[in-house]
Amino acid sequence: MDGRLDDATWQTGLFLSDFRQKEPVENAEPGDRTEVAFQYDDRALYVGARMLSHNPGAVPRDLTRRDQYGNSEHLVISLDPYLDRRTAYSFSITSGGVRRDYYHPRDNEGFGNRDFTYDPVWDGRVAFDSTGWTAEIRIPFSQLRFAKKPAQEWGLNMLRWIPTRNEDLYWVVVPRDETGFASRFGTLSGIEGIRPSRRVELVPYFASDGTFAGRPNLANRLDPDGQTIRARAGADLKMGLGPNLTIDATINPDFGQVEADPAEVNLSAFETFFSERRPFFTEGSQLLRSTVDNYFYSRRIGGSPRGGASGDFVSRPSNTTILGAAKITGRLRNGLSIGGLAAVTDREYARTFDSLPATFGQTQVEPRAQYGVIRLQQQFGRDASTVGMIVSGVHRGFGGDSALSARLPSQAIAGGLDWVLRFQQGRYEVTGDVGGSYLDGSAAAVELIQRGAAHYLQRPDYRRSDVDPTARSMRGWRARLRADKNAGNWLWGAEMATESPGFETNDMGRVNGADDIDWNADINHRWTVPGRLFRGATVGISTRGNLNFDGVRTNTGLGLFTRQTWRNFLSTSFNVNCLFRAQSDVLTRGGPLMATPAGCGANVGLNSSFATATSWRVFANGFKNEAGDWQFRFSGGLTLRPVSAASVSVEPTYTQNRETRQYLGQVTGGPAATFGQRYLFGTIRQSTFVVQVRVNYTFSPNLTVEAYAEPFAASGKYSAIGELARARTRTLREYGTDGTVVTPKADGSGFDLADTRNGQTFFVTTPDFNVLSFRSNVVVRWEWRPGSTLFLVWQQNRSGFCSASDPRACPGSLRPGSLVGPGSVGDTFRATGDNFLAVKFSYWLPVN
Repeated sequence: MDGRLDDATWQTGLFLSDFRQKEPVENAEPGDRTEVAFQYDDRALYVGARMLSHNPGAVPRDLTRRDQYGNSEHLVISLDPYLDRRTAYSFSITSGGVRRDYYHPRDNEGFGNRDFTYDPVWDGRVAFDSTGWTAEIRIPFSQLRFAKKPAQEWGLNMLRWIPTRNEDLYWVVVPRDETGFASRFGTLSGIEGIRPSRRVELVPYFASDGTFAGRPNLANRLDPDGQTIRARAGADLKMGLGPNLTIDATINPDFGQVEADPAEVNLSAFETFFSERRPFFTEGSQLLRSTVDNYFYSRRIGGSPRGGASGDFVSRPSNTTILGAAKITGRLRNGLSIGGLAAVTDREYARTFDSLPATFGQTQVEPRAQYGVIRLQQQFGRDASTVGMIVSGVHRGFGGDSALSARLPSQAIAGGLDWVLRFQQGRYEVTGDVGGSYLDGSAAAVELIQRGAAHYLQRPDYRRSDVDPTARSMRGWRARLRADKNAGNWLWGAEMATESPGFETNDMGRVNGADDIDWNADINHRWTVPGRLFRGATVGISTRGNLNFDGVRTNTGLGLFTRQTWRNFLSTSFNVNCLFRAQSDVLTRGGPLMATPAGCGANVGLNSSFATATSWRVFANGFKNEAGDWQFRFSGGLTLRPVSAASVSVEPTYTQNRETRQYLGQVTGGPAATFGQRYLFGTIRQSTFVVQVRVNYTFSPNLTVEAYAEPFAASGKYSAIGELARARTRTLREYGTDGTVVTPKADGSGFDLADTRNGQTFFVTTPDFNVLSFRSNVVVRWEWRPGSTLFLVWQQNRSGFCSASDPRACPGSLRPGSLVGPGSVGDTFRATGDNFLAVKFSYWLPVN
């Protein structure tokens, strides 16, 4: 394995060379010849390839870490070992010797639909000579799943990308106006006498980390130095269960990640869902996913504890400990895909300290819990249609803790059936699903869910349902039906979906809002044959809308979208979206309906050719409505490669917006027009500036140093605070007018309000704020032998928050609510924070 094709086996190999262009001229002869041959023994499949070049010295040889893109040429071998004509695995090597691998979970999106969580252990080398470059690839059969039979027939396609000419060369070209990927593969035959491996792999690891406070909190008796040093060991086991299934198990799993979740300011009532980065949950995750994402959100397992704790000082664990987890994945010979996962998390406690008297204590903030999900999907028919089911659930043991049992359900289960009916090789598709949810627990926990943001069943003008404070269980359902045309020049799609008011999956899955009847439709025309101006273009229109179960229209919109790829491979986009007047059932957060105004927005994007060594993009969008709300957002990106082994990217984003009806809270004693409650709103002027910086240096494809930094600054300044005057309107009774008297506090934290109509007085906080965050890390990654890795990590997290009630917390000259911008980057370095150092050493042990 040296990348040179001078071994005897390649002298007798049958080299395939009938590649054709897909880009830039469909089905044209390649500018350079490509030759690929296959050989095998009882353990692995070998690929030998010659990539000829008219100018070998000009072939770029950029180095990146594994699975990242550079500007080098690359060769991709895509295999469908099950020959199911629906899924595929791709192995890629670049002219710089960098390996990439990914899984294709669907057939109708080609190379655009790639799952990089597939992480097999394989090898590949490249070499250069006077005619171009050559490659040798070794793919162990233990890293592939295939049926046990005397002679194998696998789906096969191959791609060579030549960036200097923007050429995509395919062995099997799928026309631009058609759909499909694995269903159009050719066939690799002649592999005989091999058997699926037992696939027993053990990866033990040792890890140690330490956290050191940037500014020690000497007053905190729980953690006077802000220093924590830990060491742990664990292991991951992967074992074949027969020829088709694989069991993965982990004990005391380690969940390091290169990048932290991005900072944000979320003023809505709804949760932000971040992507999964933990290796155990990402690998093979495609077999645990349904066609809808409601039922399984893996970050629920090991998430932040949700119980409360009080004291002068409280030290809470940031995550719940996962004692162990296991999953089974695979595909049977009859086309049945199987995925299952089980995990157990431990009880978690917060440590507390009270000064008077000086006592330490602990409060349980998360119960022990068992999580599980199972996913089955059966393929049938010539067009690879599928029908599947998924069930997920969680069971909690509170151990007599009444405080936790009043916050969380005892158990929850959800699941459904889904289907993808394909016709004419995916030219037409009919997809859909039906499902339901059930949970039970204490009356207090169930009532809390009924009143939560996903349901708001307490809405006073909601006729369909209401909060039942005695209920100890909750049920709901959902359904969806969609039809699409995916091929040709005219494409279209239409969908209807609904979720009942009681549909709840947030214990194991995710749902932001139930009580919906949604629809959307789109139609577009695309040009796939290059013309005088464009290589390709698309123009289309879309519409969408929403009703709740009372029949109230809560959203209606209309959009126009265009995308173009110019002759020089520059791409542009322009979209316009308009919203019409409607009624919101969530703005008052459990209160009555509130009117929403009509408005329109537009965005424009411009991207350089992806084949250039220096790439860039710019994106801008704006929005304005009839109520005076507006938003402007600009983002961009620039990636440079000063040398072949290094890359630098900078991605800034700046946003300003004005929202005239930002929710602030509720106070009792309101008028009958708002059902006896006061719903407080204000006008907020927000600004956000964030920039993500990445610097990577690759010593070799197996040894890299990656640095990441994200300074983040945001502000919010409020004015015109008042209360909703009447339900189903946006009219605000502004405080300081209409019989209300405002007395500001001397410290600027808010004002006392006196209502002369009913003599009520109460305090209103002025919630002006500034948020600062700086997250950074440096990661050294060394794959010192195949499948075995050493990580060295330094991470720094700084954060700061200042408000009108505590302006002294603002660093430098910053003041609560003051607009932020690029100059605020320096303020983020003044925030306090912690340093985190970690080392992880793993060793891959294949057992055959």
